[in-house]
Amino acid sequence: MNPSNEPSFRDSVDMMFNRAVALMDLPPGLEEKIRVCNATYTVRFGVRLRGKIQTFTGYRSVHSEHMEPVKGGIRYAMAVNQNEVEALAALMTYKCALVEAPFGGSKGGLCIDPREYDDHELELITRRFAYELIKRDMINPAQNVPAPDMGTGEREMAWIADQYKRMNTTDINGVACVTGKPTNAGGIQGRTEATGRGVQYALRAFFRDEQGKKKAGLEGKLDGKRVIVQGLGNVGYHAAKFLSQEDGCKVVGIIERDGALHDEAGLDVDAVYQWIAKHGTITGYPSANCEADGAKLLEGECDILIPAALEGVINLSNAERVQAPLIIEAANGPVTAGADEILRKKGTVIIPDMYANAGGVTVSYFEWVKNLSHIRFGRMQRRQEEARHQLVVDELERLSSDSGIGWQLSPNFKEQYLRGAGELELVRSGLDDTMSTAYDSMAAVWHGRDDVDDLRTAAYLVSIDKVAASYRAKGL
Repeated sequence: MNPSNEPSFRDSVDMMFNRAVALMDLPPGLEEKIRVCNATYTVRFGVRLRGKIQTFTGYRSVHSEHMEPVKGGIRYAMAVNQNEVEALAALMTYKCALVEAPFGGSKGGLCIDPREYDDHELELITRRFAYELIKRDMINPAQNVPAPDMGTGEREMAWIADQYKRMNTTDINGVACVTGKPTNAGGIQGRTEATGRGVQYALRAFFRDEQGKKKAGLEGKLDGKRVIVQGLGNVGYHAAKFLSQEDGCKVVGIIERDGALHDEAGLDVDAVYQWIAKHGTITGYPSANCEADGAKLLEGECDILIPAALEGVINLSNAERVQAPLIIEAANGPVTAGADEILRKKGTVIIPDMYANAGGVTVSYFEWVKNLSHIRFGRMQRRQEEARHQLVVDELERLSSDSGIGWQLSPNFKEQYLRGAGELELVRSGLDDTMSTAYDSMAAVWHGRDDVDDLRTAAYLVSIDKVAASYRAKGL
């Protein structure tokens, strides 16, 4: 439970925004234009379930239309409220600007616990929610494009896309009305893993930054670094999996809502994930120490702490005891404004949410482009690329044979070199480039300005400057 004097999530976003714009020279009125939320639509609708009509409350907020369409997920959770949705919409604006995805910021939410309903009931609720938004152009491939968020996934996006197409039968681009769809319903390979993969690429970018590592008191590469992950949902699972299997990190702690697992030798992320999927709880997992008070592990010793669940988990009540020298915000707003100040004074480096979890919106952008172009990435050029590579291999082998050298290309090299890039490889390449470029833009401000001592302020400065430039181009 957060302390009573803790600022709300929306207040935290505003405070961090204010800290950045105080260092900028924006024209009168433009600062306020960027700060405020343009519009929030509240919908209350009824669905007949279990013999009676149940009424649900949902929101769709548009923070900024400096670029259109606007983009942002739809979450299903009991804590959804207007303030939270508007704060998340603001973060989406800054996030899209930072990673150069050509969208304004938006967010949606439905006040519901999805675990209380079966699949058919959830479909009825989702379709009715979508209907209420679609008929007001709050879902539209050219105006407002949702995506999955907490409590939603591919299935819900497929229902929303189908509902849109039922209501707009002649819209040839209708499938682009949402992203995060299954691949067999207009989705793109790599979208499910995208946010977690983006966290991995963000950490790789940070560990290439010698000045950044020095500020965090870290050295070397990711290999061998001890990681604690809070929340083994889609984002936390993929981030932990890729870091442990591909970068040599040791995941020494996994925190869930009903406890935590701890093992200094390193946890098997896949095994833990499968245990939770089968049993619905982390309790009873046989291969590690289980602690009932999972939140205490946020204060555990590690090199990298990855909060990947809810906002506000690191707050005034525990920030002083957090030991991790590096925190990467895989969730939205896991560190409150008050905690952020405490951690900065301690020297903790925080890779901010607007950058760290931007992998989702980046690959959503790729999916949107794919839907509008009506062709999957790689389809036109893959075989031609393979044929060109084959020519090079054949010529090298001919030269070897004719000259009598007798050397051979290793089969592994030939296999990798000859394989043309398909959709998944291109998506990962584009995401890696996006995360690397965005990190460099933040780091240039972080290391280059004496009045900027943290990555979050640097991220806000970069993103607000881009939003301001868009408004100026519109004549504002």
